[in-house]
Amino acid sequence: MMAKRILTIQDLSCVGRCSLTVALPVLSAYGIETCVLPTALLSNHTAFQKWSCLDLTDEMKKIMAAWRENGFRFDAFLAGYLGSAAAADVVKTCFRDFSNEGAKIIIDPAFGDNGKLYAGFDSGYVTVIADLIKSADILLPNLTEACYLSGVEYRPDVTPEFAKEIVKRLAEQTNAAIVLTGVERGGEIGELIYSDGALSEVWAEKLPRRFHGTGDLFAAAFSALYLQGSGLEKACAAAGALVAAGISATDDSCSYGVNFEHALYKRKNE
Repeated sequence: MMAKRILTIQDLSCVGRCSLTVALPVLSAYGIETCVLPTALLSNHTAFQKWSCLDLTDEMKKIMAAWRENGFRFDAFLAGYLGSAAAADVVKTCFRDFSNEGAKIIIDPAFGDNGKLYAGFDSGYVTVIADLIKSADILLPNLTEACYLSGVEYRPDVTPEFAKEIVKRLAEQTNAAIVLTGVERGGEIGELIYSDGALSEVWAEKLPRRFHGTGDLFAAAFSALYLQGSGLEKACAAAGALVAAGISATDDSCSYGVNFEHALYKRKNE
């Protein structure tokens, strides 16, 4: 049986577990043929004090020109951190020109957290992403991103009930199934899922630690599981379990990100 071929579109950080250095090995480990379109080249992820960044928007256009000549097509897309409005416009063209029939488009907006935009982003970038998500089949925002995209004011004490209202507001902006990540209640963390007008929830124990790149890890595992036939709820639960296993295997002092390698190895040998 031929493997699904996915194109993941996000930045490449040379040091630190995030973006392409997570998506490529995780998708591949789940048996998905994985191709990449880097949007930017970073010396390291931005949780470190210093970093360099090279925008690759112009190179993305050259890559896609070669792909057209080769007749490449993809069965699915996973778009993450894009870095610029210009890159987002290129990605929209990529969806249009390189999709096999029935290709699934999964978008992790990746522009903010904890109520704030990431460095280098502004309201103009949010507007561009709000247009891009109209192309999505599945959207994977965190609470901050969902608030910005839906026009709801962010607040740190979001209850599951209020999160449901955010999701419904966001659903007015896109026909995609929405998987809202990082929702908390008591000692649990989970996802609210809105699909075909129905809401569902997936919950797990909340671990008392946070690491850079967990959203990228969740998105990659979720995408692989979904493409293999898991429903939204099952894919969320299994992806969340992989993230939790990676966190549990990570030393508290580690600033490089989640030890997903150990989690994948353990999963393979269970």
